[in-house]
Amino acid sequence: MAAPTQQTSATDAMPAFEPTQDGIALPTPPTFATSAEERLHRKQQLAGAFRIFGRFGFGEGVAGHITVRDPEDPDMFWVNPFGMSFRHIRVSDLILVDHTGVVREGNRPVNRAGFVIHSAVHEARPDVVAACHAHSVHGKAWSSLGRPLDPITQDACALYGNHTVVTDGAGAVVLDAEAGRALAAGLGGHRMCFHRNHGIFTVGETVAEAAWWFVSTKRNCQAALLAEAAGTPTLIDHENAEFTRKQTGSPYSGWFAFQPLWDEVVRTDPDLFD
Repeated sequence: MAAPTQQTSATDAMPAFEPTQDGIALPTPPTFATSAEERLHRKQQLAGAFRIFGRFGFGEGVAGHITVRDPEDPDMFWVNPFGMSFRHIRVSDLILVDHTGVVREGNRPVNRAGFVIHSAVHEARPDVVAACHAHSVHGKAWSSLGRPLDPITQDACALYGNHTVVTDGAGAVVLDAEAGRALAAGLGGHRMCFHRNHGIFTVGETVAEAAWWFVSTKRNCQAALLAEAAGTPTLIDHENAEFTRKQTGSPYSGWFAFQPLWDEVVRTDPDLFD
């Protein structure tokens, strides 16, 4: 007779991102000898994230923006040109803009709403290196409910207790500095917020982390909408939801989860590095 299976509690389980065999190491975010090397890496990651967003259908006309802070001039950030398809963006297309909205490098305009939101968040959160916002269909739909995501799946627990809903300026185009500061204040120290009647806004310590939280949140919104359309979802209890967040909701977890998407786009879209 087989020995009975011993159940593992949430307090003594192995961390989700820990190798199970000696001598095997997980990849880690790269480090750089110079600001120039780090700048190039951030811009490459930014161009790749746009390509992935475009592939997933997050582009909607001219809406949407991802930014990354410049490693040498932290009051400046790189962003997409206004009106350019996510699926076409290359490293050489990226625009450098300062905290006043002046384009410091590049010859195309910047989305005013994107600048206002991102500049306020980058100013309020020195820990934020990258930030993402786009008008994904399921993100827009869920944001109209004015509710945080419920912990109905393991994936939805990654940002359990680490996201919020911002109602200031709900539904209006964010064009003035005060509106941008209100959104940044509403985000607070969280990794993601729903701007009610607008959509998803995510931040991270790397482009990869911020982009992954956006991709994952969009999918979690889709799953939640499907579940609620079919019935009343069963919620994961607080203890297990919090345990799962601790395992899968760290900055490293977000960075690592993005790596398969990065590997794909590098292979399929090598011109993003141009």
